[in-house]
Amino acid sequence: MLELRPNCECCDRDLPPDSGEAMICTFECTFCRDCVDTVLHNVCPNCGGGFAPRPIRPAAALLRHPASTTRVLKAEGCGPASAA
Repeated sequence: MLELRPNCECCDRDLPPDSGEAMICTFECTFCRDCVDTVLHNVCPNCGGGFAPRPIRPAAALLRHPASTTRVLKAEGCGPASAA
């Protein structure tokens, strides 16, 4: 089950469960579309993988499987991705 993390790890922008701006890698690292396109150039700074749009969980399913409330933020900042 995807965690549906609540924010961009780069700029800390809110990414609610129904956001079409949330992008994830295969490890569920979560970033906003703006950071993926302009800062990270579609390469995850944590694992080196690419990104895909995060699926939107239907509202009824959120009742049984709520989104995460734990915010993740890159402490060292979020510069262009380097080889992982």
